[in-house]
Amino acid sequence: MKSHGKSGKQILSYASFCLGNLGHSAFYGVMSTYFVIFITSSMFSGMQASIAGKLIGLITGLMVVIRIAELVIDPILGNIVDNTKTKWGKFKPWILVGTLVSALLLLVLFTGIFGLAQESWLLFAVLFILIYIGFDIFYSLSDVSYWGMVPALSEDSHARGIYTSLGAFSGTIGWNGLTIIVVPIVTSVTYMVTGKHEEGAAGWLAFAAVISALAIVCALIVCFGTKEKHNIIRNSAKQKTSLKQVFGAIFHNDQILWPSLAYLLYSLAYIITNGVLFYMYKFVIGKPNEFWVVGVIATIIGFCISPSFPILNKYIPRKWLFVAGQTCMVLAYVLFIFGRNNVILMDLGLVLLNINFAQLVTVLTLTDAIEYGQLKNGQRNEAVVLAVRPMIDKFTGAVSNALVGYVAIAAGMTGTATAADMTAHDINTFNIIALYIPLILAVLSIICFLTKVTLSEKNHAAVVEELKDKLAEGKIENDKEEPDASVTNEIVYAPADGELINLSEVIDENNKPFPGKGFAIKPSRGRIHAPFNGKIKFTFVTKHAFEIVSDEGLQVVVHVGLGTVNLRGKGFETYYDDGQNVRKGDLLLEFDRDLALENGYQDTVIVFYTQPRKIVKTSEVETGKTVKYGEEVVSVEFREALKNSEKTMGLQAE
Repeated sequence: MKSHGKSGKQILSYASFCLGNLGHSAFYGVMSTYFVIFITSSMFSGMQASIAGKLIGLITGLMVVIRIAELVIDPILGNIVDNTKTKWGKFKPWILVGTLVSALLLLVLFTGIFGLAQESWLLFAVLFILIYIGFDIFYSLSDVSYWGMVPALSEDSHARGIYTSLGAFSGTIGWNGLTIIVVPIVTSVTYMVTGKHEEGAAGWLAFAAVISALAIVCALIVCFGTKEKHNIIRNSAKQKTSLKQVFGAIFHNDQILWPSLAYLLYSLAYIITNGVLFYMYKFVIGKPNEFWVVGVIATIIGFCISPSFPILNKYIPRKWLFVAGQTCMVLAYVLFIFGRNNVILMDLGLVLLNINFAQLVTVLTLTDAIEYGQLKNGQRNEAVVLAVRPMIDKFTGAVSNALVGYVAIAAGMTGTATAADMTAHDINTFNIIALYIPLILAVLSIICFLTKVTLSEKNHAAVVEELKDKLAEGKIENDKEEPDASVTNEIVYAPADGELINLSEVIDENNKPFPGKGFAIKPSRGRIHAPFNGKIKFTFVTKHAFEIVSDEGLQVVVHVGLGTVNLRGKGFETYYDDGQNVRKGDLLLEFDRDLALENGYQDTVIVFYTQPRKIVKTSEVETGKTVKYGEEVVSVEFREALKNSEKTMGLQAE
């Protein structure tokens, strides 16, 4: 089976992951931005102004306190996801359950808890806290699981970049599309219910219902269209982690902390400004009906930026893409401050504000930091590490909610107020929070990323290769000895034509002998065949290595070349699918030896055992012998746990 069939599955996986974030991001936009607008404009309509103002302050304050308190909970939720084991994997159940429950609770909140504030503000406040905490926890489980899937879908930094870019692409549509549809939906439904052309409670509830339904549909798509991969590096990590290890995984990994700080500074700037843009158009510029332009520009730019990231990243390192995006953000604030009365300059500012790669770069850096952390401490905390970015979003969202509520009250931007009611003091208050502070934060994020983040794409590839070397040496082997293991024999045949050599004769990129147990071949042509009857367990996205398990249980990795991971699949073509049963001698892979050599890499074919401690004895490798594929190379005796049926038969015999 040629690799184009595999590409079809890959395209389906990419598309499903992409669509998943369309509803997910739109849902986040509703909860982080428009829910606060609903609170300040419609939730307490009909109540006395002084009481409504106090309730607005109370609720926005509670939201900030709850979200900050839950920052400690998010890594714990990530650990729950990491320790989940189901037939669906560890991510999909939480994506679906988290979306369903949070969507239901959001609708309850958009009813104003069924108008309870009109009856008892105290009972309303208590129930609001309980419902909002439940809502936030289940949304977090869904969010952590969605982005936590990325390292489980691929171990290759470039492929992860594609997944993340596609997710960000649809997320941009989902988030910014809200600005296009929010006013039409809210006002039209309100008119149908009340006969008034305004933004009423009925319209806001309908808006929340539409986006909640979209989120559920998109969650189903990502659950059914993607598949978690169980590769040798993931499986070799510790499977269970304690709460102490959870927080240690974050605070003892500098390549989690520094990218997170840079992203925190960016996210604070962006979400504060984005949260008050509606107020800028309504109360500062005095043109609320032109607010739709914000969504149109952001959506158009999103269509261009996210898909272009993997292409640009082939030539420009992530670090410089981050800096370029933040520089555009700084220029946007300058235009907002000095060009507010010029439509062209305002639109240009909106364009620059959305030319940003911060989220993409941060998610990818944190994703790569998973292997970095695994190399340092042996722990692989996928969901925990990737809970950091949603945790930051929740914190910045809480800050945004607080500041939006503060601006609305301090600048008199509540109820029936208009632009004509704004004073110079009101405008100055708005400028400080919406423009001056975010400008400073954007500059600081550039400084932080440039000086402290060192985990580049090239460094990550080196980390993956080092993990592979440690696996070959048995230093990160995670399998426990089985007390009833039996000794099994397996014949390993040559996977390629060429000259046999010992692993100790293979010198890697660091000028060190290749570690572990196995053998190598200096190939005479670029064709790789199955070394025995067995099943393909996993293939690196870069196609330079794959894991195959024999029918008897011997686990080996066939690694084609040294340094060839940097070719990222170029010059390689596979003829199988992961999970496929193969027979000895089947053609599995072809590779361009000349391309590897021209790029300064070795073409040596290496076969090593992934569980070297289970190897009891092997026959000698006839170094220097020329072999053809399919010829016997070595006989391996290894310990293999008895199958359940054999154990049962043994018990019955006793």
